[in-house]
Parts: sequence; structure tokens; C-alpha cells
Amino acid sequence: MDKYLGKRLDGRYEMRELIGVGGMAYVYKAYDCLDDRTVAVKILKDEFLTNEEFTRRFRNESKAIAILNHPNIVKVLDVGFGERLQYIVMEYIDGITLKEYLDQRRDIRWKEAVHFAVQILRALQHAHDKGIVHRDIKPQNIMLLSDGTIKVTDFGIARLSRNELRATVEGEKAIGSVHYISPEQARGDITDEKADLYSVGVALYEMLTGRLPFEADNAVSVAIMQMQTEPTQPHLINAEIPEGLEQITMKAMQKDTSKRYQSAAEMLSDFEEFKKNPSIRFEYTYFVDETPTRYVDAITRVRGEGDGAVTDVSVTREKKKISSVAILSAVAAAVVIVCVAFVLIFTGMFSGDSVEEIPMDNFVGKDYNDVLNHPNISFYDIDVRQEPKADIPENQVYKQDPLPNTIVKKGCRVTLYVAQAAYVKVPDFQPGENKEDVEKRLKGKGFKVQTSDEVSTTYAKDTVIRLDPKPGESLVYGSTVIMHVSSGEEPPKPIDMPNVLGLSFDNAKKKLLEAGFSNVEPEYVNADAAKDTVVAATPDHSMDQLPSVEIVLQVSTGYRNVEIEMALPKTQLTASLEFYVNGTEDEALSASHASIIPITKNPLKFTVGAAKDTYSVIVKLSIGDKINSELYAEYTVNGKTGEYQLVSQMTGDEFEAKLNGTTPSEPDGSGTENPNPDDPSQGESGGGT
Repeated sequence: MDKYLGKRLDGRYEMRELIGVGGMAYVYKAYDCLDDRTVAVKILKDEFLTNEEFTRRFRNESKAIAILNHPNIVKVLDVGFGERLQYIVMEYIDGITLKEYLDQRRDIRWKEAVHFAVQILRALQHAHDKGIVHRDIKPQNIMLLSDGTIKVTDFGIARLSRNELRATVEGEKAIGSVHYISPEQARGDITDEKADLYSVGVALYEMLTGRLPFEADNAVSVAIMQMQTEPTQPHLINAEIPEGLEQITMKAMQKDTSKRYQSAAEMLSDFEEFKKNPSIRFEYTYFVDETPTRYVDAITRVRGEGDGAVTDVSVTREKKKISSVAILSAVAAAVVIVCVAFVLIFTGMFSGDSVEEIPMDNFVGKDYNDVLNHPNISFYDIDVRQEPKADIPENQVYKQDPLPNTIVKKGCRVTLYVAQAAYVKVPDFQPGENKEDVEKRLKGKGFKVQTSDEVSTTYAKDTVIRLDPKPGESLVYGSTVIMHVSSGEEPPKPIDMPNVLGLSFDNAKKKLLEAGFSNVEPEYVNADAAKDTVVAATPDHSMDQLPSVEIVLQVSTGYRNVEIEMALPKTQLTASLEFYVNGTEDEALSASHASIIPITKNPLKFTVGAAKDTYSVIVKLSIGDKINSELYAEYTVNGKTGEYQLVSQMTGDEFEAKLNGTTPSEPDGSGTENPNPDDPSQGESGGGT
């Protein structure tokens, strides 16, 4: 009997249904009695409550999602971190995972794949802008709503990119799911935003082809393939994939990070160009390998001498905190890799009586008669399947199973799919007939249908005006027929958007309304400009816009953001800082300084802002179990002028005493002591921007 079902958590969340079980947590569908809504509650398993590594990871997930606010990212509503119960309350997503959707459909239309990929990238762009790398992007962690909206979930192994260390230092593998991880994750190297983009590329590959780029009998082999093997080009599996879309997919999956997309924004930009012109061809220069690849040589690189740099950080006391679970996991992984290497090498050398394994030849794109004369054709048991294809030359092999470069045994069954020509007449229709009925009839004859909208005053909206080619013409099976459909009244056209920067919000809104725009909203920001002045507009005025577009004007509050420079103690111990602006914690600022080495950040510069004439900024310091959220520094800030003044700061003696558990020496009466004597900025006032 489930101990949570039917119970009420903290007197508020009524647990109604177990909807998911993960490696470290249960997920329940629950009812929020206070806010009268359905929510999802993620509860850490009991066996991990006393494990520091798992509780840290669980809290990290809530902290990562809490600072994110995006329509394509699941929202955190509440958290609870007690000794006997730790949970995260999130919005309830009434949908299925993208993986479940792909399993139902196998492969999907490329337009649908683009629609999903763009939403995933928008979510990642927002996370990356906040300094968060997901590190486990895969269809299983992406929810799909009934309206086609995507929600990215499970930030359990996410990490703040600007604070990132090697996984082995933290005692955390964080390699995600092996079929989707980047080569650098497979090697255990430092990862950044580009690792997420590689995973998006793998997911896009799977959506377009209906299969994963790398598959093997065990996870170690897949990881080695991620590091060494080039994937089969998608068009060799699905000939209908546009070249430009294949180029985007392959660039995202480049093993050399310098040849990969450098940001989600860059990849989104190419998607926008592709959507405008699906026949576009990008001038990329990336590596495509069509030759078979052996995997054994890569095994020794998984953890070689070149990885010795990971010990550089171990001078800190944090090394002692590496969990035994993580150490055992790392050792086990290394043993598995060595054993696999041993088996691969020695079975190849000494198993003379076993069936020889060979790399699968690539027959795709070849004429079937040429395949029959191939020098290695005797190695395979060939099975031929012919299907009518319009866009592939007759008798050409357009698909094969197993895939090229797969390691197979001699004598294995190989299925070759060979194109066959077919001719069909375009069916008749009546002008003004419903487009769904005509499209169904065309597809029933084997035609692909392309829709072209036309303004018409004669035919009702969504009815067919004409077909091109005309009914009765004979075409090759699978050819495209253009269906010209009435769009009814003429759609609105883009209009000129005036430049309103520098105007007051009221005058700017009036000018935009007079120009023909109807949806203008303010967003108040701190800026070096007079109060109520428009400092930016989204979209900007450089391009014409539709009258219905939402225009967001960034309006100055009259206050400025202030950059504060603060001296830190000279210590190599890992520390965390908390920032409070006028008594309220700045969670984003605290999260970005949750794990720092002070000696590498000295002096520390950080930016704060509040819409007030004068406000306080308090910084608290924590170092292991020696210093726990102690007041480190306090400032008074003038939001109008951007100036700040140091009120108090922990002295060097106080810092050493708290660290060592001793009594600090008496102050010499000279005022606030600088914990970093070499930094003259301590105790001075400064100005902001």
C-alpha cells in the first residue's frame, strides 16, 4: 500500500494518484486544497533522505527551475525540505512525454519535428541566459500537451554553467541518458550550453528518422559511439527530409564543440531561415564520415592521463565530501569500460571459431544491379522489398536494415528497400469542395499534398479552387499535387512601426495606436534614463509588423541598477554567498554564487537594483560547516544616483576565528578591517550604472 496515497501533505496537498517513478523520486498527481487546483508533487525516496549527494541534487532541481519563468518550462509552485520528507510541487502537465508520442508514431512529419525542436530551444535559450545548463535533454524529459505545446522538465542534474567544475570533483557523474549525451559528457569533461544543443540534435534526429543515431547492446558501447562514430545521414534513412533541416541536425550533433552551434539563439536563427524557405541550403563546413568505424581505440580515452587536471581543485576541503555512492559509481563505470575493452580486443584476437563480425556496407543510393555485383555481397543474406517511389530513381536502394556502419555478423539478413516507379491519375473534384475531403482523396491515391492559400471572393474559406496538375493527368506515384485553397478575405498586411524610444510611455503608446497597432504593454525596468521614458521596444521598429502584434515597451522606473565591488577573503575553500536586497533574497543572484572559490573571484563584482531612493544590500557567507549564513557585508545604495556605501564587513580576524572556531583579536580602532589587505577598494563607496 502506498503510504502517501489518500494522505494530505503538510495539510494542503491531497495525494490522489501515483503517475511516475524515477531513480530518486516518486511523482504524484495531487489536489491543492488551498488554491483549488491540480498539481504534481515530486517526493524524494526515503532511502535517499540521508544521502547528502541525492538531497543536494533534489534541492538543485527546485532551485534551478525556481529561477526560470518560461511557457516551455514546467513551473515550481512550492517546496518542502524537512528531515523526514522532501518534496517539490510543480504545475500539473496533462499530456504525454515526447518519447511516448514518438513510440506511438515511430517517425513524424518534419514540420512537426521543427515545431517541437523550436519550443525546446526557446526553453533552453531562457535557461542558458539564466546560467543554467540542463544536461539531460531527452524525449523522456519533455512533456507534450494536447495543443502541441512543449514543456521541458526534470532539471535534476542541471548545473549553473558559470560555476561549473568537473563532474569528478563534485562526486557526480551527471551524464544524463547515454543515447542523448554529448561526447564531452561521455568523456566526463566540463560541459556547457553546447552539450544541451547536441542532445537537441539527437532528439531531432530521432524525430525525423524514427530511430536513434547510435544503438548497441550496452550503455558503454553507445557512449563510445557518441565519442567516435559519425551518425548515418538522416536522408539515407528518410529521403523526404529537406537538406537544410538535415544540415541543422548534423551541425547540432558535431563532436567538435567549435563546429557545433554555439548558442540556442544561433540554432533558432537557422530554424527561422529554414521555415521561411524549406529548400534553403546552408553553407556549413562540418564533418560527415561515411566509412565504417571501430570502437575499441576509444576505450582508453574515457579516463586517460589527459584527465589528470581534475585534481587541480582537490586542494579544497570539499574533496572530503565526495559521497561514497558517487565514488563507487565512478569506479564501477571504469571497471565496466576496461572489461568491455578487454572483451572486444581479445575475442577479436582469439575466438577463431566464432562468426566473424564486420562493418555493414552502405548500399543506400546505389542501383540494385550494382549492389548484386558488390565484392562483399556474399557476406549477407539479402532480402529485397520494392515500393513505388516518386522522388527516387527507379531500381535505386533508398533504405537498408541494418544501417550502414553497424557491426554485424557475416551471413546476417539484410533488407534492401528498392524504389519502383508507379503512375496514378489525379482524381476529379468539384470547385468549392471542402479541402479535407479533396486532400483525403488525393492521399488515398498516393499523392503528397501541398496547400497554397489564395484570396477569393467566389469560394468560401477552406474550400478548393483548383488542383495543379489538373484532374485526369497521370503522375508518378508519390508526386506532389498543389491544392489551391480559398483563404476568404484578404489577410492583414504588415505596417510601419514608428520609433518611440526616448518618448514618455503615454506619448509612445499614443503614437503606436495612431499608427494602427492595438496591443501595447509596458515593462518597467531600472535604466539610466528619466522616469517613464521608453528605453527599448520588442519588437523593434526596424521591420514592419502586423497590426495585431504585441508590442512591449521597456519603461524606465527612474532608478538605476548599481554594480558593487566587494573584497573577498583569500581562501581556496568553496564558499556560497546569499544576497538580500531591502530584506528580500535575490534568488537569481544567490543561485549564481552558490559555489565559488573566493580567491579566484577577488574582488567580486555584482549588480543589484530596486525601485527605491535608498535601500540596503546584505551579503551572507557560508563555508562548509564552519561558517553558516553569517553576515559578511552590508551596503546602503542610492537608487537615484547609483552610488553605494559600505556600512559594515566581516574583518579578517573575524573570518579566521569563525573558520577555526577561535576568539577574534581585539580591533585596533581603525574601523572596518579588510579581510583581503591587498585590495584597497575595501571600505570605499562606489557608483553604479
